[in-house]
Amino acid sequence: MAIGIQTAAYLFASILFILSLGSLSSQESAKRGVFYGIIGMAIAILATVLGEGVAGQVYIIIAIAIASVIGLLLARKVEMTSMPQLVAILHSFVGLAAVLVGFGSYLDPKTQLTIEIDPVNGLTHAEHMIHLVEVFIGIFIGAITFTGSIIAWGKLEGKVRSKALMYPGRHAVNIVLLIACIVLGVLFAQQEGNGGLLYLGIMTAIACFIGVMLVMAIGGGDMPVVVSMLNSYSGWAASAAGFMLGNDLLIVTGALVGSSGAILSIHMCHAMNRSFFSVILGGFGTPAAKGEAKAMEGEVTSLNHEEVAALLKEAKSVVIVPGYGMAVAKAQYPIFKMVQVLRKAGKNVRFAIHPVAGRLPGHMNVLLAEANVPYDIVLEMDEINDDMPNTDVVMVIGANDVVNPSAQDDPASSIYGMPVIEAWKAEKVIIMKRSMSAGYSGEDNPLFYKPNSEMLYGDAKDSVEKILGFLKA
Repeated sequence: MAIGIQTAAYLFASILFILSLGSLSSQESAKRGVFYGIIGMAIAILATVLGEGVAGQVYIIIAIAIASVIGLLLARKVEMTSMPQLVAILHSFVGLAAVLVGFGSYLDPKTQLTIEIDPVNGLTHAEHMIHLVEVFIGIFIGAITFTGSIIAWGKLEGKVRSKALMYPGRHAVNIVLLIACIVLGVLFAQQEGNGGLLYLGIMTAIACFIGVMLVMAIGGGDMPVVVSMLNSYSGWAASAAGFMLGNDLLIVTGALVGSSGAILSIHMCHAMNRSFFSVILGGFGTPAAKGEAKAMEGEVTSLNHEEVAALLKEAKSVVIVPGYGMAVAKAQYPIFKMVQVLRKAGKNVRFAIHPVAGRLPGHMNVLLAEANVPYDIVLEMDEINDDMPNTDVVMVIGANDVVNPSAQDDPASSIYGMPVIEAWKAEKVIIMKRSMSAGYSGEDNPLFYKPNSEMLYGDAKDSVEKILGFLKA
């Protein structure tokens, strides 16, 4: 493939990637955005494999085919509840790829081909130094992304402790390690030939350790932010790999992913009242909880499915707050059937979505879209909170932290200051859970004890189907 055709293909693929990101901004166009991304990636792969100077296309295509089959088989087995874990582990692959590309680029004989050795094709001293800096930074970002993503996967999967790992002087240790990496970078750039390989290896090991400690210092309740942050890291790692390989499309694509991931992380931090810089620096500057946690006041009461159905029949306004429990039970389908019955009876039924409900940004939106819930009745937290005092019944289905009043009135709570859905302001609150267990943050929920709250224990899908039966009776 001629270089001009390859450049044109790269440009077209870049446009498709931009259109893909733009389409993902709304639920109505999200599916179209996914197709844009698929087509753009297919064009990018073909243009790269068939480009000038690329040998062994047969082996590359076979490797891509095998990897595609493996990815397809694994993805088909992954439930929506495990999608955050899948995203996290995929980020680790991007980081590892950046590390391997960095070492490969450094060991490539062309990297050491300076103008003194080859006056025609050799790199000038400035070009050679810039390339070494690209290699060093690319491997540094990739190593942090690699190990940090593995720890994030472990926290989400329950393989690694969810609670933040705090120890005295951890920030000082991270700063010392960062300074050590900078010193190693200076020594690395001063070596001739492949003499800097030892310094590069030591830096990689240190960066891997930094990645582990940065994510270990972040609590499980903040994992949605961490996943979006690692998404940004993986983009910058890919962009760094593009600089090392001299691939313009990889630079552009990585920059798109990195910048969009950073913007998403900022929005997520705002939704959780977290400092963006404290998250990316492993909890640096995060204020400690003040005082002792408030004791739970009141009595937990429960009702049965028939009583819930009776409350819904009497209500004029109903708000449904979905959470991770809905995802686990796959209850979105019977929930939508229940919504259809209620709306047919003239009820005003809406969904209230918290930005960090579930384990991934947009987790609940995807599940509801999967069940064909109309977009116009799916409202964000800021759109619904003002209407809570005028709501007859709020149904909390498998959510916990996102409706926890402690976020507003308990300074000792780890989620204090986090904006939440103010479900307790409704006339009646029905909380559907399997048990009284705490949410992912580990905090007890005073909502369960409020006089206008009632618990409905059991599997969310089974409970909704039983309620639906009584509504139709």
